[in-house]
Formats: sequence, C-alpha cells, structure tokens
Amino acid sequence: MTPSYSDAYRSVNRQTDISDDRRSYIVECVTIGDRIRERLDALDISQSELARRVKVSQPTINALIKGGAAGSKHLHVIAAELETSPAWLAGETDDPSPVAPRKSAVDALADELDLAVLPEYDIGFSMGGGTTLSEQYEQTGIVPFSRGWLRTMMSGHVSELFVARGDGDSMEPTLKDGDIVLIDSAQQTVRAQDRIWAVSYGELGMIKRVRRTPQGSYLLMSDNPNVTPIECFDGEMQVIGRVVWIGRRI
Repeated sequence: MTPSYSDAYRSVNRQTDISDDRRSYIVECVTIGDRIRERLDALDISQSELARRVKVSQPTINALIKGGAAGSKHLHVIAAELETSPAWLAGETDDPSPVAPRKSAVDALADELDLAVLPEYDIGFSMGGGTTLSEQYEQTGIVPFSRGWLRTMMSGHVSELFVARGDGDSMEPTLKDGDIVLIDSAQQTVRAQDRIWAVSYGELGMIKRVRRTPQGSYLLMSDNPNVTPIECFDGEMQVIGRVVWIGRRI
C-alpha cells in the first residue's frame, strides 16, 4: 500500500537510549519536512536543485519542508532524488535506506501464470555511454512469454533475453517490418556462419546475417538480395545478441 502523506506532519516514536544504567525513552516528533531537510543536508542538495529534479517550484519544496503544504503527490519522486524511501519520509520507518520496489501487479500475475515479462528495446540507434542494454538502448515496452516455452528455446537464463522489432525490408523475406524478434544477449561470439544476429555498427543497431571471411573481417548480410553486404573489420562491429526466434502476425 502506498504510504499516506496527506498530512505534512507525521510523527514517529523514536526510541532513544539516554542512560547506560537505566533505559528511558522519549517520543520525538518528526515531520516530512524534517526528513527532507535531513536528506538535503546529507546529500548537499539545495531546495532549488531538488525542485528542478522533481520538476516543481522551489516554493513548493519549501512549503512542504515548513509544513505549510497538506502533502505532496511528488513524494515518491522526492524520495528517489533524496536516495531514500517514501516510507521513511512519511515517518513509517527509521531506516532511510531506499527499499527495493515492491513487486508490481504485472510481475505478480506473471509469476502466477509462469510467464517471463521480457523488455523490448529499440536497437535501431545506440544512445551510447553505457555497458548494459538498458543504458545503451531505449526500452519501448514489455512482452510476456511462457517460461516453459522459453526454456525450449535456450539453455541460458531468461534474464538474458530481450525483444526487438524488425525495421525495414533489408531482411525480407525472413524478417519483415514490425516482426517480433527474440534475442539472446548471452550469445555474443560468432561461432557459426550465416546465423542471424543483432549487431551495432557505427552507432547504428541492425539485424543481419553474419559471415566471417578468410581475411578475418565480417560480412553483415541482408536476406534481401537488393541490399549490399557491409564488410567490417576489428572493432567496427559489436554483437548485441543472437536472434533465436522470429514471430509475426499472419
């Protein structure tokens, strides 16, 4: 359940040891504003900077800190920017550590039905600067697959799989525009000729057949005979993963 924060003043009972010989406890009133201020100080972030990140005005943040606001619909975003949890800001826990997000309804249903919810990436253009798929390419959606069926398609871990879409006609008739493509990112070494791979070449992502030449270069080949193969040399091509399944609407 999402923490309630309709009242900017939330109190928590904090147990404080004030004696080594005799344990005594006091009740300390802690507000959302106190905790926002505490995290701002810890992270050396100004109210203006927090407001910029959350995309609200600085007076909005100031009002929340001073208790003049009745609450904030931006509390989850504020918590993320302050590297803590909404529950801590709302006074429901004394642990400021960010908590792992609770399993979504989609994930819970997927577990119940033994489905794997795979990310779909637009691999047509690399955003650069990253080492993982989520850092290099934009995620455009999710696609559910039966885990049992996926196990027949690969020997690795389901988390290594992702989905992309066919783009254009260069791989027709094998791959048509808009086809669903299942890619195993664990396979990144070209060991067999003429298999279909997702590759990055010159910051552009593409799906091609890959053939190694006797000279050590690679040919990126299209199934469409009207498209000229691309020859690339050491370091010019990065393998994203091997295409293990193609699906389309009939």
